[in-house]
Amino acid sequence: MPVFYPKRPVVGVGSLIIENGKILLVKRGYPPSKGRWSIPGGHVEIGEGILDAARRELEEETGIMGEPLGVVNVDDAITIDKKGLVKYHYVLVTVLFKRVSGDLRPGGDAIEARFFDINKAKSLKLTDSARGLLEKIKSNLLCLEKPIPVRKYSPEDY
Repeated sequence: MPVFYPKRPVVGVGSLIIENGKILLVKRGYPPSKGRWSIPGGHVEIGEGILDAARRELEEETGIMGEPLGVVNVDDAITIDKKGLVKYHYVLVTVLFKRVSGDLRPGGDAIEARFFDINKAKSLKLTDSARGLLEKIKSNLLCLEKPIPVRKYSPEDY
């Protein structure tokens, strides 16, 4: 669910799977992106790592279990209202996955889940973040061959 007028940025994750030139997308069932297609994703919960959150969201929304390969994209999603106040502020982290198992089916806040030809997906009714991600993929701006590994640690380790 959206976080309106947050006190600080909210971290969101997206789970990217590309297989044989097709990208996995889900159709959102709730506002603010109801009826739009996006990569599976959602909020990072307190105490949950980025990779764990992306894995959880992937499974909840698609039924697919995957192996996270690393981070391939980071974007800001910031909406300012008419009064100049920050209505939404998300930091969106995209994690690339390799599918391991599971049968594709929608779940969570996803009402559909399907693979689309990556070249034809831009004609769908997409979220702004999904459209931007597709543009980056098509322009070879993401390093899908060498995603950035994520290390989980505690500052108490020092």
